[in-house]
Amino acid sequence: MNGFDGLHLMGNLHGCAGAEDLLREVDRLREHCLSKVEEAGLSAVGECFHQFGGKGGVTGVVVLAESHISIHTWPEKNYVTLDVFVCNMHSNNRNKAMRLFNALVFPFNPAEKRLYRVER
Repeated sequence: MNGFDGLHLMGNLHGCAGAEDLLREVDRLREHCLSKVEEAGLSAVGECFHQFGGKGGVTGVVVLAESHISIHTWPEKNYVTLDVFVCNMHSNNRNKAMRLFNALVFPFNPAEKRLYRVER
């Protein structure tokens, strides 16, 4: 390693059968993301979430001191995409990234998960 320890986790979650409120409600998704960031021991420094129409999906980004997360929902397709990128020049936060990713995925209860892991 070059002294820069980064892990980028990405997921395409198909057939999400749980937590319909997280697919459709901007405030619930924001609350979920921010609480899981805190529980993982990471530091949110900013966030932006947007609701698409009354029954549309939600797009959200949380800027972390350690990098970022992004999440996009399509309730009409029971589909979610999720990115968690965590890096740090002074400590290895890979376990925190994995814990955060798994905590964000869990309530969606996807029938199929396509997961990608990139060392950065």
